[in-house]
Amino acid sequence: MGFRNLNTYESMVKAGEEVSFHTRYERAVERFVQSLEVRTSYECVIDGRPVSTGKHFTDASPIDSEMVVGDFSLGGKKEASLAISSARRAFQTWSVMDLDKRLVIFRKAAEIMRRELFEIAAAITIDNGKNRYEAVGEVDEAVDFISFYTERMEARRGFRENTQPAYPDERPMSVMRPYGVWAVICPFNFPIAISAGMLTAAIITGNTAVLKPSTPAPLAVHMLYDVYERAGVPPGVINLLSGSGAVAGEALVGSDKVDGIAFTGSKEVGYGLLSSSLRRYPIPVITELGGKNPAIVTDKADLARAIAGIASSAFGYSGQKCSACSRAYVHELVYDEFMIYLMKHLSRLRVGDPREKVTFTGPVIHQKALDDYLAHSQRARIDGVVHAGGEAMRGRLSKGFYATPTIATGLPEDHFLMKNELFLPILCVQRFTDLKDAVRRANDVEYGLTSGIYSEDEDEVKYFFENIEAGVSYANRARGATTGAMVGAQPFGGWKGSGSTGLGSGTDMYLAQYMRQQSRTVAF
Repeated sequence: MGFRNLNTYESMVKAGEEVSFHTRYERAVERFVQSLEVRTSYECVIDGRPVSTGKHFTDASPIDSEMVVGDFSLGGKKEASLAISSARRAFQTWSVMDLDKRLVIFRKAAEIMRRELFEIAAAITIDNGKNRYEAVGEVDEAVDFISFYTERMEARRGFRENTQPAYPDERPMSVMRPYGVWAVICPFNFPIAISAGMLTAAIITGNTAVLKPSTPAPLAVHMLYDVYERAGVPPGVINLLSGSGAVAGEALVGSDKVDGIAFTGSKEVGYGLLSSSLRRYPIPVITELGGKNPAIVTDKADLARAIAGIASSAFGYSGQKCSACSRAYVHELVYDEFMIYLMKHLSRLRVGDPREKVTFTGPVIHQKALDDYLAHSQRARIDGVVHAGGEAMRGRLSKGFYATPTIATGLPEDHFLMKNELFLPILCVQRFTDLKDAVRRANDVEYGLTSGIYSEDEDEVKYFFENIEAGVSYANRARGATTGAMVGAQPFGGWKGSGSTGLGSGTDMYLAQYMRQQSRTVAF
């Protein structure tokens, strides 16, 4: 049977097992919180062995800053060098391992993660603040990446194929070969899904890797490493280097012994990596750099769909997604009605402890994010109108970093909040009268990751698809105006300042980026 997306929650609801879903998640959360009573140190892992640096940083939960998740090693130049050397040694045997034997390991990794799905989801909730539906969905996505890439590598036989001979006495073929050692730099917002996507693509194609988790939410990456270790990945194929981006990250990506870089994060850091990739030889740099994602609502839209999709994409996980909807352009004929119903919809969205079943969205990731949210909200009040939100949550939630979903209108098109990625629950709503003008304004940013339109007019949808400058685009999607790409269904990658290759993850073409082509010809 071919690849199928996991979709745990929807599958369990359809099977009449929704109660079991909630019970299994809640028990996993209870077990994880109890485990925090014993403070744990997490070290760097090099050549299959923990390596203590003697220095650690403390990772606390955004739900409650007094809840310590663990202490994580602060790796530096020495550890980065050791990790790269370990990966280089392991490359010699891993890169030539029989493909079928290698794929057995990945199938086992997917099975382990599927079996431990609720345990991993519970850790994600505590460490990065996602509610149960988002946390379980993220683990689903990680399993999907592993399973999909395994299926595609098998189907393509490792990207080895015979080519058309030009002469009758020659037998040519194309072989895709791994580069060597990849630096895999992970984000906080999808700490296991995006990390699994980049890491799996790197190592399933025969490369080895040094994996660096984000400082705000490092635990899931350690869990990912553990899954692969138990699945049978040999020592040194994956090395785990925790620490700050300024020290550990710079030492890793700045090394001339790194053969490729996979990075998900800010545009500024990504551009720096791209500019530094021209060394003795150019190295591949695969980046996903965020977005300023628009949704367009025409006067021919189903407003119920539009409001559900835009609210979900703008405020799900408190806007901390590179695909989050941060701008909505609404036709003036339906603008007032749209705003009335959007405000009503917003009043029903629960902000709170993500462990609770009724919570729609939890906290932002840390104090700096909350400070930025308050500053941006104040800027919106001064230069426009704030219709909802703009305040931090107080009372029983004051120990965490809780921000209320915010809707701002009346901002100039060139305003900071209209042009820059915020990574926060702030949605800017603008009027328009002409679809061409709306698309032009939607495109008038440095990013081009995701986008959406709501219209029952096929010509309007066609115009949108043909003219929007985004790597991922949707029409009339109630489950998410700009978010919710599924592995194997929607290739996920950005244009312009949102990416560097123009190819989306979850595809054969994405896998091929982690290899280089060799033509082989035998004459006889």
